[in-house]
Amino acid sequence: MSRFSIVEAIRERAQPGAVALVQKDRSLTYQELFQRTDALADQIRPHLAVEPGRVDRLRVGVHYPSCLDYVPLALSTLAAGACFVPIPEELAEEEKRELLSRTALDLVLVVESAASWLPAQAQHCGQLEVNGLAVIIAKVPPTPDTGFPRDAFEALNPAFIRFSSGTTGRSKGVLLSHESLLQRITSANEGLRIGPGDRVLWVLPMAHHFAVSIVLYLYHGATTIIEETHLGEDLLRAGAEQKATVMYGSPVHYRQLVEAPDVGSWTTLRLAVATAAALDAATAEKFRARFGRDLVQGLGIIELGLPVLNLAGAVEAPEAIGLPLPAYECLLKDDSGSEPPVGEPGEICLRGPGMFDAYLDPWLPRTQVVDEQGWFATGDLGRRDAEGRIYICGRKKTLINVGGMKVFPEEVEAVLDAHPKVQRSLVEARLHPLYGEVPVARYIAAPEGAPTAMELRNHLRAHLAGYKIPLMFNAVPELPLTASGKLRRA
Repeated sequence: MSRFSIVEAIRERAQPGAVALVQKDRSLTYQELFQRTDALADQIRPHLAVEPGRVDRLRVGVHYPSCLDYVPLALSTLAAGACFVPIPEELAEEEKRELLSRTALDLVLVVESAASWLPAQAQHCGQLEVNGLAVIIAKVPPTPDTGFPRDAFEALNPAFIRFSSGTTGRSKGVLLSHESLLQRITSANEGLRIGPGDRVLWVLPMAHHFAVSIVLYLYHGATTIIEETHLGEDLLRAGAEQKATVMYGSPVHYRQLVEAPDVGSWTTLRLAVATAAALDAATAEKFRARFGRDLVQGLGIIELGLPVLNLAGAVEAPEAIGLPLPAYECLLKDDSGSEPPVGEPGEICLRGPGMFDAYLDPWLPRTQVVDEQGWFATGDLGRRDAEGRIYICGRKKTLINVGGMKVFPEEVEAVLDAHPKVQRSLVEARLHPLYGEVPVARYIAAPEGAPTAMELRNHLRAHLAGYKIPLMFNAVPELPLTASGKLRRA
């Protein structure tokens, strides 16, 4: 009996003549998308022959530029019966090889000109042609001790593995089944309400967001408009010319968009969602003033998808991530395991459909990660306002304890980053003989020059309590970042 496939579920719902993807002057209808997907799958499938004694689904890594052609290539790995593993281009070569090893990849699909990171033992066993680019099919030597049970892996009907770029700790590798993917995209769409009439302006990297966002748009019959650059002027022009109705991006994209020159009138926009980083009120207000639409913040998390969205509170509380969508529940827990009073922080715990199926390395099935009531502890600290809306305070692991007073480095960074002479900052804890810990800051100065420590202290003092102000400020040429651009904390 055949197992459920998210690709076949999309195919069954698709209107063949409807446009699925657009990039500049190129487009693919759903029929053309699946023709390309099937043609690529037919070329990949012969290389997926299971060796004697193998009981698990093979894993195929995809290393390809973030563009229109990424979509049929990624879908083809699933259509061929493999588990899809995106390999972000921006990773260092050593990081790519580590991902290959920890995931025990069987095949890698990689553009020939970008294949220098492959280990010497990899065998070139075939080649695809994808929009003029030669894509190598590389067979990777088997990894005998993968760290995860292959039979349990196969039993989950695995579709997708992503090693997240979490701000703390070693990424475990998040595994999603075909069934979980379907549950989470249908649950998220109870809030997004994307349908065949929508045209979604896409600005995020495919390797980080494909298996949730792109799959959601395709399943619900929308058109995805892929913009090649992240400049505000280009985003505005694309939104206006392509008559986009939805945009899903990071606050960085929206900050550029609200300051863009007037190169087009974008009147078709109905929904703008900000995720991946904290949204500031100033950007939300500028967006509303310019486009006449609320900028809605949400909590995107690889373990659950999009469980929380600020649909009802974007005007009065733009910095909140909002309320749980209908399919989800949210609980805050303080150190005693109880819900804290309104306004006080607690760890955000979530429960609902489409949750990840397992961590790959080390292997931990979902049942061993959630508590007895099915709650998943996110590691994020949040607080509720009187309306029940949730605000992110920071990460539990990054909390700085100054003589018993809690300091969230993300809060201090947001204020520091608002200084005109600061491009980006990182606040961390340093041990102190009297207070236990104190905050210290590193920052990248603006091109016109670095501010003095006194300028920074006076700026912070106007917005924060004294115990939150860093003891030291150091200007640095760069800050440590994860593959997706988040601050990498010690």
